[in-house]
Amino acid sequence: MKAPLFRDPIYDGAADPVVVWNREAQEWWMIYTNRRATAEGERFAWVHGTDLGVASSRDGGKSWLYRGTLQGLDIEWGRNTFWAPEIYWHEGIYHMYVSYIQGVPISWAGHKRDLMHYTSLNLLDWTFCSKLELSSDRIIDACIHELPGGGFRMWYKDEADQSHTYAADSKDLYQWEVVGPVLTERPHEGPNVFLFKGYYWMIVDEWRGQGVFRSYDLDTWVRTGLILDQPGTREDDGTIGLHADVVVQGEQAIIFYFTHPGRDETVNQEDLEGRYESRRSSIQAARLDVVEGMLVCDRDELFEMELLPEE
Repeated sequence: MKAPLFRDPIYDGAADPVVVWNREAQEWWMIYTNRRATAEGERFAWVHGTDLGVASSRDGGKSWLYRGTLQGLDIEWGRNTFWAPEIYWHEGIYHMYVSYIQGVPISWAGHKRDLMHYTSLNLLDWTFCSKLELSSDRIIDACIHELPGGGFRMWYKDEADQSHTYAADSKDLYQWEVVGPVLTERPHEGPNVFLFKGYYWMIVDEWRGQGVFRSYDLDTWVRTGLILDQPGTREDDGTIGLHADVVVQGEQAIIFYFTHPGRDETVNQEDLEGRYESRRSSIQAARLDVVEGMLVCDRDELFEMELLPEE
């Protein structure tokens, strides 16, 4: 498997990928936070003013072609910020939930992060539906999964409550009611939920690897360990795996994650953010498996990527 799987050729800051089958184009699309690693600017401006980048694959995920950025998402004038898209296909419609920040802040804190809902028939032309009213105005990193008894659940990071994972439920993907906190053990972000080999799994980015939780019903979660916490040996894969997405097809599950391969955590954070080599990021992919009820990932394993078309 090629490593790294993908680097953004414009800003070199691909992050927070979501991988989805484009039914109209008959190809796989990777839509991601288009961080501006090469951009000049004060302090943390480079993580803001971000579009959603798009790369496509026609060979089952083996190779990816940069296509540009999604257009037509702005709900007001100016240069604004889009983070961490989640895309969920249901009954002929793509639903996108993406965190939105007004303008281009130069600091991490002190400004709202609103979760916006868009719909599309082709992954390219998007219609704004609403700003979701959830547990606070500091919401990022949504993910969606259908509930066993019908309806849908969304998990997301609430930065206003110690960066814990919260949940909200919906019957139609448009109107959402907050359920409350789900994971409160330690701060984290980027929840991703999937069904694989008889269990529901949730992975979260704990900034020390991906925390892994297992469930039988999507209500009660039990921690089972960490994955992507140890350095890999492939090119650009020698650091922890960050904010991930998982594609499950039958007995195969592929995790897509990003790394900061040039980041030296011993450097002062202000200096760290000012260095291109620390900012740049690479998308990687690895195979997941379940062994004795535990989710495992050998990021150094050689495997052949073969994502299949979906209905």
